[in-house]
Amino acid sequence: MAHRMTSRFHPSAPLLVLLLITVCLAITGCGRGKAKESADEGLPVEQLYEKGHDQMTKANWDGAEKTFRRLVAQYPYGPYTEQATMEIAYAQYKSGKHDDAVSTIDRFIRTYPTHRNIAYFYYLRGLANSNRDTVFLQRVWSLDPSRRDLSAPQQAYNDFSTVLQRYPNSRYAADARTRMIELRNVFARHEMDISLYYMRRHAYLSAVSRANTVLEQFPQSAYQYDAIAVLADAYTRLGNETLAADARRVLELNDPQHPYLHGDWPKYPWAIRRLNPFAGEKSPTGNRNSQLERRR
Repeated sequence: MAHRMTSRFHPSAPLLVLLLITVCLAITGCGRGKAKESADEGLPVEQLYEKGHDQMTKANWDGAEKTFRRLVAQYPYGPYTEQATMEIAYAQYKSGKHDDAVSTIDRFIRTYPTHRNIAYFYYLRGLANSNRDTVFLQRVWSLDPSRRDLSAPQQAYNDFSTVLQRYPNSRYAADARTRMIELRNVFARHEMDISLYYMRRHAYLSAVSRANTVLEQFPQSAYQYDAIAVLADAYTRLGNETLAADARRVLELNDPQHPYLHGDWPKYPWAIRRLNPFAGEKSPTGNRNSQLERRR
């Protein structure tokens, strides 16, 4: 009778050595991580804070966040804890964790509503809200801020407004005012994009409504004369020569170089570009310099 042969896999010596090295490295890595964490346990609050501060100066935002979190966990009360919470929010903002930064700031405001640095927290929350979703939409898809959901920018505007109204003498008030102007231009451009969308689809009454929104809600924005140009064009197409002439007269008096007056506005994106879902969407308002830039 023939003997049945059973085949078995015998790993070679080099493979065994490689497996052993991999396991050892994994164990060592875990051990080092735990050792690093345990090394911070029991450290005086001053040393923990200095460590986190040093990481911040080196732009090690993730490391600083972890160190300050450990400080807060070990020493939940005291001035170092309050400062560490501030540093956590800033580290989260700098590392692009804008949602986390907003959550941290909200907790701080609820816990310390009369803190001496409360103006800073409203200002920082405004910065974080201004940048929410921009990593995906602007860096990956190259969309301008006016073409995304405006709920976060609106909250940012409210945050900066709080700084300006409640803390007008704070060191953050001037920059908050500048950022509010920038956000108003974003909101105005959003309305202009919608207005031009309606113009392109011959919905002239809807285009007029949006253009009036720009003029009424965002006066003196960078797009106020674009809105007047829309009114002149829309009323002309609606056959209302009186209102069209009034709008054109206002435009000629205030912005005689506006390209609409020379038949060169707006320039809509190529149809083939609109069919490409991977192309960064271009706004008709972005095909020329803003009104503020042209009037400098």
